[in-house]
Amino acid sequence: MKYNSVDEANKAVIDQIVGSAPFLVDVVPAKSKIKEFNEGKVLLHAGPPIKWDDMTGPMQGSCIGASLYEGWAETAEEAEKMLAGGEVTFIPCHHVKAVGPMGGITSPNMPVFVVENRTTGNEAYCIMNEGIGKVLRFGAYSDEVVNRLKWMQDVLGPTIAKALKLTEDGLNLNVMIAKAITMGDEFHQRNIAASLIFLKEISPYIVQVDMDEKERHEVIQFLADTDQFFLNVMMATGKAVFDGARQIEEGTVVTAMCRNGKDFGIRISGMGDEWFTAPVNTPQGLFFTGYSQDDANSDIGDSAITETFGVGGFAMIAAPGVTRFVGAGGFQDALSTSNEMTEICVDQNSNFTIPTWDFQGTCLGIDARKVVETGIEPIINTGIAHKKAGLGQVGAGTVRAPKECFEKALEAYAKKLGLI
Repeated sequence: MKYNSVDEANKAVIDQIVGSAPFLVDVVPAKSKIKEFNEGKVLLHAGPPIKWDDMTGPMQGSCIGASLYEGWAETAEEAEKMLAGGEVTFIPCHHVKAVGPMGGITSPNMPVFVVENRTTGNEAYCIMNEGIGKVLRFGAYSDEVVNRLKWMQDVLGPTIAKALKLTEDGLNLNVMIAKAITMGDEFHQRNIAASLIFLKEISPYIVQVDMDEKERHEVIQFLADTDQFFLNVMMATGKAVFDGARQIEEGTVVTAMCRNGKDFGIRISGMGDEWFTAPVNTPQGLFFTGYSQDDANSDIGDSAITETFGVGGFAMIAAPGVTRFVGAGGFQDALSTSNEMTEICVDQNSNFTIPTWDFQGTCLGIDARKVVETGIEPIINTGIAHKKAGLGQVGAGTVRAPKECFEKALEAYAKKLGLI
C-alpha cells in the first residue's frame, strides 16, 4: 500500500470524491459509447453479474420489453423464448461505465445521459427516466411502454442533446445538486426540486432548437410532469464521481452498491473491480391501492449509487416530505436515520449542506470497517416493483444493505495487505 495507513488511503479517496467536477454534456444512443453493444445482441442489467434463469420478474420483464423495443422479437412470447435460449449476452451496467435504475435494462438504441467528471477525465452513462407507473425499469413491457421508449429515442433524447450543445460548457451538476438539496431533495425518492432546476436550466436552450413545435411542447410537458427525471442524471453523476475515486485503489471506502434482485453487491476502493455479494433483502414500505407486501419484489437496481454518494436514504433529513411516502415515519425518524448513517461514514461533504440538519454536509465515504464494527447496515430509499413481470411499480420504501457484503470485502482486503 502506498499510503501509511488505511485511514490515509481513505482520506485520499474522499478528497477525490469532494474534488470531483461532474458535468452533463450530452445525450447519445447507448451503442455509440458502449462498444460491447456492437458484439451481437447485448443487454445491460442492474447489479452484480446474473444469469437469465436467476433474474426476478421485473428484470425479466424489462428484458422482454427491451427486446420488443429493439425489434429483436415481435411478441413477448417470442422475446422470452429468445432470452431464455441464450441468444442475448447480459452484462452488468457497472462493467461498462453505466448504471441503470431498477431492472437497469439498457439496450443499444436507448438514449443515455453522458456525465463527464472533469477532475479525473472519465465518463458515466445512464438511461433517461420514463416517468412512473407502467415503465420498463419496473418490468412493464406493453405497447404503451415501448412507444414511450421510441419517443424518447426519436424526440426527447435528440432534443436535450441539441440543447446541451448550445450551452457554453454543459450543465454543472455540483451546482444543481447543491441548490436542490437546500430545496428538500434527497435524490433517490425525491428529485422534484432538481428536476425543476434542470427544466429551468435547459428550457432557454430547448426553445432555440430547430424542431417541430408540437414535439417541442411534448418535450417541455414531459420534463415538467416527470418529478423523478433528475434521478437518472444523479445516478450517472454518482457513477462518474466514484469511478474517478476508484482510480485510487487503496482503502476501505465503498465505491459502489447495487442489486440485481438476487444478490446485493458492493465494491470497495482497495479491491478495484471485485464484487462482494450477499442475498438481497426485500424493501418494506407503502404500497399503491390494491397491492401489499406480498406483491413486493426483492431489492433491485443500481440506484443505490445515490446512497454510495451519501444522499438518498443517508440524506433523509434533507427531505422530510418524503419520509411518509417511503413509510419511514416523520421528521425525528428522518433525523435519526441520517445521524445513524454518519456513524458508518468517514466524513461529511461540505459541497452539499442540508439546512434541516443545521447545515451539516451530506454523508461522505461509507467505510466498510465501520459497517462491520457497528453492525449498522446502510439504508436505501427505493421504489418497489411487483414481483411478477409486466406489472410495474407497486410502492416505495426502504431496505438495508446486508452486512455480509462488507465482511467479505474487508476479509479480502486484509488478505491483499497480508494481514491474514
